[in-house]
Amino acid sequence: MTVLDILDRHRGIEGALLPILHDVQAAFGHVSEEAIKTIASSLNLTRAEVHGVVSFYHDFKTAPEGQPVLKICRAEACQARGVEALVAGLAENSRVKLETIYCLGLCSVGPAAMTGDKVHARLDKAKLQSLVDSL
Repeated sequence: MTVLDILDRHRGIEGALLPILHDVQAAFGHVSEEAIKTIASSLNLTRAEVHGVVSFYHDFKTAPEGQPVLKICRAEACQARGVEALVAGLAENSRVKLETIYCLGLCSVGPAAMTGDKVHARLDKAKLQSLVDSL
């Protein structure tokens, strides 16, 4: 799959920039400068316009991650269910990169986390360690 293949799938769709960027991020793990240039040209936008969207949304990365990313929900409901105690030991873990996000919509089954596009609920210390080990 190439960026051009992704662009072809979205050809003729109004407002396709965000879906294209999400597909590029999913396919390659990041949105490279070359991809930004190709997308801008295809959508008749400037590179600055596309780069502005990429840099505005924190989920888009412009370079590959060096390690797996574990997104931890730190919204109020997950805090009330003990998420801070769960992640206290993970801060020193160099196997994963921890990112804070706020609300995965799983408030009743928190603490919750996300890896890629998969969500994980009802985390306890053993489940969280197993999740980290699987990355």
